[in-house]
Amino acid sequence: MVFVDAKIADAQEPQGIAALHKHMLKNYFTTALRTLKRNWNYTVINVVGLTFGLACCLVLFLAIRYELSYDRHHANADRTYRIITYNRNSGGDGRNTGISLPALAALRNDFPELPQVTMAYELYGGLVRVRDRKASKFQEESGVIAFVEPDYFRLFDYKWTSGNPKTAVTNPQTAVLSEQMARKYFGEVNPLGKTIRIENKMDFVVTGVVQNPPTTSSLPFEVMLSFASLKQYGANGDWDDWGSDYSGAQIYMALPANVTSAQMERKLVPFVQKYIRPEDAKNRQYELQPLTNIHFDTRTGNSANRTVSKQMIWAMALIGLFILVTACVNFINLATAQAIRRAKEVGVRKVLGSSRAQLVRQFLSETGLLTGIAIVLAFVVANSSLPYVSQLLDINPRSLVLLDPVVIGFLLGLALLTTVLAGFYPALVLSGYQPVLALRGNIRMTGSNQLTLRRGLIVFQFAISQMLVIGTIIAYSQMQYFRSADLGYDKEAVLTVNIPDRKPGQLETLKANLAALPKVKSLSYGISVPSSDGNWWSGFRYENADKDADFSIVMRFADTAYINTYGLKLIAGRLYQQSDTTREMVVNESFVKKMGLRDPNQVLGKHIQIGMNSPKKQIVGVVRDFNTFSLHQETNPCVLTTRRDAYHSLGIKLSTQQGGTEALRQLIGEVERNWNATFPDFVFKYEFLDKTLDNFYRSEERMYALFRLLAGIAIFIGCLGLYGVVAFMAEARTKEVGIRKVLGASVGNIVSLFSADFVKLVFIALLIASPIAWYVMSQWLADFPYKVDIAWWMFALAGVLATGIALLTVSFQSVKAALVNPVKSLKSE
Repeated sequence: MVFVDAKIADAQEPQGIAALHKHMLKNYFTTALRTLKRNWNYTVINVVGLTFGLACCLVLFLAIRYELSYDRHHANADRTYRIITYNRNSGGDGRNTGISLPALAALRNDFPELPQVTMAYELYGGLVRVRDRKASKFQEESGVIAFVEPDYFRLFDYKWTSGNPKTAVTNPQTAVLSEQMARKYFGEVNPLGKTIRIENKMDFVVTGVVQNPPTTSSLPFEVMLSFASLKQYGANGDWDDWGSDYSGAQIYMALPANVTSAQMERKLVPFVQKYIRPEDAKNRQYELQPLTNIHFDTRTGNSANRTVSKQMIWAMALIGLFILVTACVNFINLATAQAIRRAKEVGVRKVLGSSRAQLVRQFLSETGLLTGIAIVLAFVVANSSLPYVSQLLDINPRSLVLLDPVVIGFLLGLALLTTVLAGFYPALVLSGYQPVLALRGNIRMTGSNQLTLRRGLIVFQFAISQMLVIGTIIAYSQMQYFRSADLGYDKEAVLTVNIPDRKPGQLETLKANLAALPKVKSLSYGISVPSSDGNWWSGFRYENADKDADFSIVMRFADTAYINTYGLKLIAGRLYQQSDTTREMVVNESFVKKMGLRDPNQVLGKHIQIGMNSPKKQIVGVVRDFNTFSLHQETNPCVLTTRRDAYHSLGIKLSTQQGGTEALRQLIGEVERNWNATFPDFVFKYEFLDKTLDNFYRSEERMYALFRLLAGIAIFIGCLGLYGVVAFMAEARTKEVGIRKVLGASVGNIVSLFSADFVKLVFIALLIASPIAWYVMSQWLADFPYKVDIAWWMFALAGVLATGIALLTVSFQSVKAALVNPVKSLKSE
């Protein structure tokens, strides 16, 4: 054994104080390395625990940093806002990202002091055709194509590689592409002056190319068309109609430095009253949503189709900290557990002249060395896990970069924090032993404050683990509910196909050809599937009312086969007659209840007027409630009726008879062949309805998967520490075990001896974790109108799992101690 401080005390270094400090530091780490090597089992347990704890913190830091950087690349991000239309009488939250089309000109006219006011009009997907090359059809998803004004490029920052940002989209039928889209459409050819055609409607000449928008953008548009072309192209809504809002028509504004968002919102109150008819204005309000908050507002969504609540982000940060603390707890537990083993070492050092400060530095150097090894390994583990984490959290993998100055700085800060958290208390304890007691061996673990601390730390570890386990169980139960809940219609074996703009007769031709296929049971055209995240809301008048009802309805335009194809249940009256226009209507149960009626038959024969100048339509039937949105929102009052020009989706109910994957693949091929024959200028796109519905709950799926992973890591780290503590306890109680075996104790008795205390600690941890987990998960579930009840068995299951894992961990070491020959145990010193 090398006694560093004795050497330092006797050293006569000619180089002076600096050389002495250098020599001290070198010897601290030399001794630390030898100590860690000698106690290799202690070293391995701590390094593994710290590695996983630090790796979790590092990966979560990358994820949180990514989420918090959304839209921060714009220079005026802190002064830029999106206008949200809040309709008090609509279902759900009532907030709509869209705004009436005439609002843009009115805002510029009434508020000339605003530096920029601009509209981005998004197309929710669209066909792009390029005439100059083969394979020229590209079906783009939502968030790619938008009509924008020149002011759009003054408000938002883009890096231009070619073209003039001031004039690129000034003229009609001009377009700006991202570099990615330019290569996709034209290869390596210069795209300037080339032509693209949108939805087979209108040609646009490419006048500019910008760098690809960052993945952390809520405005990810890559095909930006001149706003001056929108009227000719055809917009959703009338340019003089203040009563309708299209969610893709979004207005953004920059506020002057001396105007707050609250002040501007107050100014918008008389603005609404000025332009919107009184009966609508009383229920409408314009709110300003900060650009930097769009990504975090799960109520409204964005063009990137990706939101993460700030509660989720802070939960990730807190869980990361808890896991790191759990790893540090292992260190403290193991360091204090082996205090007896090192007591004589401390006594000898003190006798030879070491001060307490020198001993603290020595023990902190051991912790620092362990942390340094763990940091390197954590870096490797984090780097290896990034592809999985990026997929799990739906993050672009290229955005998670470890070799970054900020990340390296965070890692160094994490290393320092870990060293202090894990090493400071053990260093104080070990350096505080009286040399006489230490050399006599009079220091004991049992009954000391150290034992109480260790038990408290074990409870803390398992409380964290059980909170995560309970959260995982509740999240799993909610996900199962989402998957199995009765939506009011049949979602199984339904293939949905997008329908583009069409010519007369095309819908009938396609339907007749597909109906002849042997595996097709029924087909239906409609505006969308029953549950959709994009719905047509409308005000209405009931019977002879002189004003609109105080709530809005969801319009579900569909043909007469819709109810049969999706398995809706008609509970009163009859189905409406087939028509190309709106003639008769069927309402749902929620509509009947909203009208204050108890019997669905009471609404039959009544009339609804949609729009002030449209004729009244008769209600001829009532269907059982079905979810018009996802399960994030309550079922809304809904009206089903015919309207041919609003059919954008084809639902195909497939036979569930035997045939397997190959038969299904052939059937989809037949559907595609017939679709392409009917719409040769467009791109075939399909999806199964159950898959569409699963996409509604991607955020919850991510949270559940993250909870599951982190709970597993927390339990693993906790069990590592528990294993180490039991190992040292077994070593300290070697003679006791030997005596018990000589007096007739069985292996089971010995295992019970070690296990009883830890089972009690796990139970105490469950008592602490349960109310906290209940509160947190209750808050999470409160956002869902349809949710599971938090039941007692969820907490019991978490307790059983934690107890079982703890018993397995303890039993391994306790059985090993019980099987030692008692003769050897009694001889041990």
